[in-house]
Amino acid sequence: MAAATRRDVRARTTAAAARVGGHARILAAVLAGLGTAALTMAGAALAAAALPALAWPRTRRRVAPALAAGVRVIADLELRRLSRWAGLGLHASPHTAPRMLYLGVRLVVAAVTAAILFVLGGLWALFAGGTVWEAVTGTASEVWITLPGVSLSTSTIALGTAFALITFLGLWGALAGVTALDRSLARRILGPSTEDLLTRRIDELSRSRSGIVRAVDEERRRIERDLHDGVQQRVVALAMLLGRAQRGDDPERAARLVGQAHEQTRVLLDELREVAWRVYPTALDTLGLESALHEIAERAPLPVAVECDLPDPLPPAAATAVYFAAREAITNAVKHARPHRVRVRVRADRTRVELSVSDDGHGGADPRGQGLTGLLRRVRALDGTLSVHSPDGGPTVVRAHVPLTDRPTAPTNTEPSCAW
Repeated sequence: MAAATRRDVRARTTAAAARVGGHARILAAVLAGLGTAALTMAGAALAAAALPALAWPRTRRRVAPALAAGVRVIADLELRRLSRWAGLGLHASPHTAPRMLYLGVRLVVAAVTAAILFVLGGLWALFAGGTVWEAVTGTASEVWITLPGVSLSTSTIALGTAFALITFLGLWGALAGVTALDRSLARRILGPSTEDLLTRRIDELSRSRSGIVRAVDEERRRIERDLHDGVQQRVVALAMLLGRAQRGDDPERAARLVGQAHEQTRVLLDELREVAWRVYPTALDTLGLESALHEIAERAPLPVAVECDLPDPLPPAAATAVYFAAREAITNAVKHARPHRVRVRVRADRTRVELSVSDDGHGGADPRGQGLTGLLRRVRALDGTLSVHSPDGGPTVVRAHVPLTDRPTAPTNTEPSCAW
């Protein structure tokens, strides 16, 4: 009971701290916005002074780029302000015209913000300061409030406290509204247009499609090498042993050769199972993602810890992507990082699944390397994201997020045409 009470107190304290931090960020966003608005006004004054220079072609070539650079600098400061204090991450347009339009609109918003701070802030300071002064000096007086049928008596301290609270709430609501307006304006004016989003989406799909084609070709070549260098050679050796046993006249020698052929068939079956496992593991369909990941851990040449938090079965496409991404990440770690152990974590909610593969190797993984590039192609094929944190000396952490478009009620046995 005492432990539960302490946890409840900590949770409430954390929530209160988060609310206070949110209010502090709103105030910081507003004050920083006034600063950038002052810079915008200074820049506008300089631009107005430089307007005559734009009339001459020789000076225009020098002045126009400088003005455009100033617009970009101030707009970048605005974007950093919105990202840091207003929580708006935006892929802004690089063009100067929308940035100039946004800064112009921001001047109007800043003027309204300054008026709100002056009026409501001044009233709040007046009421709060007067209340504190009367409470300290003892100069409070009694005030009668007469309404139709009602007559109330109160002190100026209580009245001042009430008005201070009302003006403070109004001021804070206005500042929150200004911050929301800033976010909306930046998203509408500086954010990518529908055409830009469609163009970016088409480019991503084109890169993903070409990457999938290359990955499929590489996987086919790998399977061909496995079959040619391993299985085919075993079959040739088996055929030679059986041929020698068939041509010989010595029964003991023939029996010995048949025994060797029998051993070759066992090795051949093991290699065929290994090749089939590398192409696509049956455990992924029959037993699920967690069992397939544990199978990877058992086959790995070093300790691999697997943690799965999967409330529901994953869609087949997402489960396949997570499985092969984990296997490639483990393979890359074993091959390049020389770790002592690897840890695999898989968590999922209703919208996405997160994969994290970490190792205690020497780090320095190159995200542009062949292994991680293939892993990135696999994740991007499902509109997922991949991040790699691998400083020199380690540790290396590879994280992949794959969105879930649907969730089956039970595992399905749909096998893909090829695994890559």
